[in-house]
Amino acid sequence: QVQLVESGGGLVQPGGSLRLSCAASGSIRTINRMGWYRQAPGEQRELVADITSSGSTNYAGSVKGRFTISRDNAKNTVYLQMNSLKPEDTAVYYCDAVAVTTDWMTGNYWGQGTQVTVSS
Repeated sequence: QVQLVESGGGLVQPGGSLRLSCAASGSIRTINRMGWYRQAPGEQRELVADITSSGSTNYAGSVKGRFTISRDNAKNTVYLQMNSLKPEDTAVYYCDAVAVTTDWMTGNYWGQGTQVTVSS
């Protein structure tokens, strides 16, 4: 009922920047929280940052000061601006959203993931 499509991943050198986007579509009434998670090989998925519908943000300590999460409520889209990237930021990045559908069902939805590789 709700689909999330990420874009913007790729290969970047250490110190570089990338901007991820995630657009939600489908039978959406409203989207509450949106967030970005990442999972490196052999590691558990971890929260990178999230943002509420009113714009309150939360960041993992490892990315604070380097990454910025934002959203466009009119477009049901969340962004992650990643600066000063480090090799340890290499992972598959997933978007998630807590959405209320048009039939008043609340669910947590995930995108398919986008690869971010930081390497020289």
